[in-house]
Amino acid sequence: MAQNAKITIHPSYEVGSISDRLFSAFMEPIGTIVNGTMFNPKHPTADEQGFRRDFLDAIKKTNLPAVRMPGGNFVSCWQWKNSIGPVDERKVSLDPAWHQYYTNEVGHDEYLQWAEKAGTEPLYTVNMGTGTIQDAMDLVEYTNHKGGTYWSDMRRKNGHDEPYNVKMWYLGNEMDGPWQLGSFSSNPEGYGSKVLESSKAIRWIDETIETAVCGSSAPFMEGFPEWDMKALDKCYDVVDYVSVHHYHSAPPGDIRALLGGSLYYEDFINTEIAMIDYVASKHRSPKQVNISFDEYGAMVRPLEPLHPGYGRYNMARNHYRFDPERRYIKHDPDNMPEREFPGGDMIHALSMASIQLALLRHADRVKIGCMTGGLSALAASNHDHVWKSASHYVFMQLLEYAKGTSLDVKVDCETYDMPGYAIEDTSQYTGKEGVNYIDAAGAWDKEKKKIAVFAINRNEETEYPLTIDLKGFEGYKPAGAYTMHTDYPDIKNTYENDKALMPETEESFTFENGEFKVYVKPLSWNVYLFES
Repeated sequence: MAQNAKITIHPSYEVGSISDRLFSAFMEPIGTIVNGTMFNPKHPTADEQGFRRDFLDAIKKTNLPAVRMPGGNFVSCWQWKNSIGPVDERKVSLDPAWHQYYTNEVGHDEYLQWAEKAGTEPLYTVNMGTGTIQDAMDLVEYTNHKGGTYWSDMRRKNGHDEPYNVKMWYLGNEMDGPWQLGSFSSNPEGYGSKVLESSKAIRWIDETIETAVCGSSAPFMEGFPEWDMKALDKCYDVVDYVSVHHYHSAPPGDIRALLGGSLYYEDFINTEIAMIDYVASKHRSPKQVNISFDEYGAMVRPLEPLHPGYGRYNMARNHYRFDPERRYIKHDPDNMPEREFPGGDMIHALSMASIQLALLRHADRVKIGCMTGGLSALAASNHDHVWKSASHYVFMQLLEYAKGTSLDVKVDCETYDMPGYAIEDTSQYTGKEGVNYIDAAGAWDKEKKKIAVFAINRNEETEYPLTIDLKGFEGYKPAGAYTMHTDYPDIKNTYENDKALMPETEESFTFENGEFKVYVKPLSWNVYLFES
């Protein structure tokens, strides 16, 4: 008999305000997301700029708050000035990060104009690898200054009379990574000093903007968290966010390790918060710098051979290899290979949702969250069509119901242990004991007097009787309940049927004396709503 599970929420358990940018997405011109999905002039729905209207309209309907663009590793050698003006006069360039020819048909203006059409906020990443402080200044002047200067008038000449008013600027991408062009992997102080001067300079051009300094690209980085501390120490007074990334991996078939990966995200976040607050204390600063978790994902990866004696961290060794047979590729937006995640939609949706719940539980300090693959999660696509995957529905429920203040939910349920494992030499996970089968987070919209509790059952076999204790919220009653579950884990939504997996109304619950009681199915996504 399964042990009863209990979630307790209380108005005294506030975490912090939930930012509108917490559930956003990330875009970089690799794979098909730009060339083929966002942009394909030969597609039947293409508009005058070559943007696919089927994809554009699908994203617009979601009210996605923000998209980080245009990368990613891509930006560390991208010269934005090569991408403006008449398309037929733009410079084709090499993209060494992804070994591709980049035609610049989708350039600086196109990225921002696509965001305008999609009704989403662009969060812009600046080249701090091969780029200079002057490049960054020219970029912000071109983008945000009204007119009367060379670069702002150039924007107007190129067809956009009004400033784009981009508010969020990332100063570099993964600058501690040896795979990055212009990497500062061995020189955090040098990078922090460059950010200090760059942020100061661009904020003097537009004093309404926010900026972010790169923290570690993963919790496995050899310099983590000292690299982050040394970089932030140089620029604390002129930045608003520390930008961090992580991609969690689990071995094939180990669903509990995959869905328990959110614990490693929480470890990462907690360490970054401690590091940031240490630097604030060192600077005697009342200012609070927050976290932008602007790339994240979860995936299944087969275990690779380990190399004892190399040491735990060999990222540099992995990225200083040169293959004389490798060739640059020129992508055709109308003839891009399709990429599909193995397995069904359900596990993938749960793995990403578990990370989103971890971000929600830290909403006091994590103010931006950009899901890698978030655009595809909201609008799955192939060469011809766009549809809704299971992840679409989960993402949309978080966008709709995770409003107001994050609540520190207390969970009491059965637990399991996750043994430590190593995917390869770098990605090594320590074991975790006492992992809750029920993963939960909550949100309280005080103004509208609404509460949302989100819950995942990580157990692939057991259904749990669940009690949600709302006694502290006097007068609140159930206002809706939804669950998404399947007995067929390999099922996928398709263009022909994008409702094979979607949340259904849960009607089998009781509510008495402030206790909501329901059963949660194995490997399920659940949303419970309450109103006063």
